[in-house]
Amino acid sequence: MRRPRSTVAAVVAALAVGLGSAPAIAAPADSFVRVDGIGYALGESKTAYLLAPAAKVSTFTVVDQRDRIVLRGKAGASLGGWNGRFTSVRPLDLSSLNLPGRYRVKVGGATSPEFAVGSAEDLFRPWVDKTVQFFQTQRDGADVVPGAFDRKASHLADRRATVYETPEFDAENRPTALLKPVGGPVDIEGGWFDAGDFLKFTHATSYSLASLQYLQRELRQPHAALNAEIDHGLRWLDKAWDATNKTLYIQVGIGPGNSDLGFKGDHDVWRLPQDDDALTVKPGDEKYFVKHRPLFRASAPGAPISPNLAGRVAASFAMAAQYNARKNPALARKYLDEGASILAQAQTENVDPDKLVTALPRAFYPESSWMDDMELGAAELAAAGRALRDPRAADWARAATKWAKSYIASGETDTLNLYNTSALAHASLVRLLRGGSVPGAEVTERDLTDHIRKQLQSGVDSAAKSPFGTAASITSFDAAPRSFGFASTAQLYRSLTGDRRFDAFGTRQRGFALGTNAWGVSLLIGAGDFSRCVHHQVANLQGDLNGGKKVLVGAVINGPNQAGLLGEPGEFGEMRPCRRDMSAFDGSGSEFLDDTRSWATSETAIDFTSTAMLTFGLTSLR
Repeated sequence: MRRPRSTVAAVVAALAVGLGSAPAIAAPADSFVRVDGIGYALGESKTAYLLAPAAKVSTFTVVDQRDRIVLRGKAGASLGGWNGRFTSVRPLDLSSLNLPGRYRVKVGGATSPEFAVGSAEDLFRPWVDKTVQFFQTQRDGADVVPGAFDRKASHLADRRATVYETPEFDAENRPTALLKPVGGPVDIEGGWFDAGDFLKFTHATSYSLASLQYLQRELRQPHAALNAEIDHGLRWLDKAWDATNKTLYIQVGIGPGNSDLGFKGDHDVWRLPQDDDALTVKPGDEKYFVKHRPLFRASAPGAPISPNLAGRVAASFAMAAQYNARKNPALARKYLDEGASILAQAQTENVDPDKLVTALPRAFYPESSWMDDMELGAAELAAAGRALRDPRAADWARAATKWAKSYIASGETDTLNLYNTSALAHASLVRLLRGGSVPGAEVTERDLTDHIRKQLQSGVDSAAKSPFGTAASITSFDAAPRSFGFASTAQLYRSLTGDRRFDAFGTRQRGFALGTNAWGVSLLIGAGDFSRCVHHQVANLQGDLNGGKKVLVGAVINGPNQAGLLGEPGEFGEMRPCRRDMSAFDGSGSEFLDDTRSWATSETAIDFTSTAMLTFGLTSLR
């Protein structure tokens, strides 16, 4: 289970609070047209979907803002039923619509929301800016950006954090014993909140930094706000690595506490982050760990580090070294040496994929892939080494090809998401191989691009079974970020090979996350008819509910999930009630709860958003 707040049982058992005036939508009409909430780029494949009780209507029109017909077309054959009410899902091909403007699709009595057609840069580059805004909202520590939610400095007690021994957890993800201090104080202030709560994870931060820095490297023009967020994340990651004691810290805070043991954790309180600083507590108090948040390490000082963490953290530092190689060589050298030290400490013998270190408890992020992270770390170190004329560059390059070969041989075809960095790793290694000779290389460019192609083809095969053509599972976690992951990977493949065979597939995956789904809801806040009731404490307490003006623009939520996963979720604490009934569109074993209480569908995360940002940035460069 991914990113549980307390546990399903605990949430369901929580005291229910009335939903007040939260509106329910009216009973659905006969048919609905689903479109991409941002729009479609000139020259790309453009698909909308008709969700209807039966496949009776066969023609559609597209009208402009003056209601003039600009396109006529015929609906495609039904791709299957969705639920008992909507037994037909039909694709509407809008690909010939290549005049910039704003349009609506009309089919029978149904009319779509308005959507845009324009250049890829005009449509998608602004969303790089907006996803950056979400990272600004997620800032912790003294250096915050006030933004729309009037953010205040928070968790300044992290400047003197106590290090605790890794606890055991029970079936409800609660620590089974009182936390045992083993060191400190450590300055771990700053960084980004991981999700809708206030925990901070090295695992998610390093993934997000790698994604953001990859985009930073690709953009044709400097992006000051993006660069500032990368610097903010790097400053915290630099604190998470204690180079003197060879210790990597992985988590600030504890999710669920344990009422039986007399203490609360982050997930037991609904509040603004600065409220934690105002607490007056002493050891043994119920909220002691809410203010004085425990710090945990990946392993004992100097001991081997889980290779998935070592690889992605090393990559983040190595990419920073590349960026600073000319303008600040001293800082670049510092980052290179940190990345090299971490990668050298990786445990690469007798690795148990089911015991990779990610978060505490591991059930929050059950990753099983690690050779891709090692490939990414080695490839980026090699590129940084070349930029800084470091003699170790050749060794890192050979190591990257070794890990790539091993990863490809594993048969894994998962693509870009928090649990798998292979698409980025392969793309970086291709560019490294093109940038100079790698004596003893164990893979070729063709090996790498063929493997990316296999990843995408696995998505195509999965999408063929879905009425809405989505490759990501809609009955398990991470439908939105995995959809953006496929879209990003399709862009990477095209840029590496010039092969456009997966362009339409990638566009459909992006569209699914932006509104071409059964619910017609965009999983990106601020785009189209977006989720109104995000599971995010700051947005819930400081923002507008039900789709007002002050919303968490740029954030990506999880998306549809397994039907009945949460039962009837309960509320707690100071949560402001917000709910929109979307149940009429649930189907195929899935549901979407546009409900603040529903962390399983409506929670935001930095890894979700960084993957979407990469999609928008790469798409804008086409």
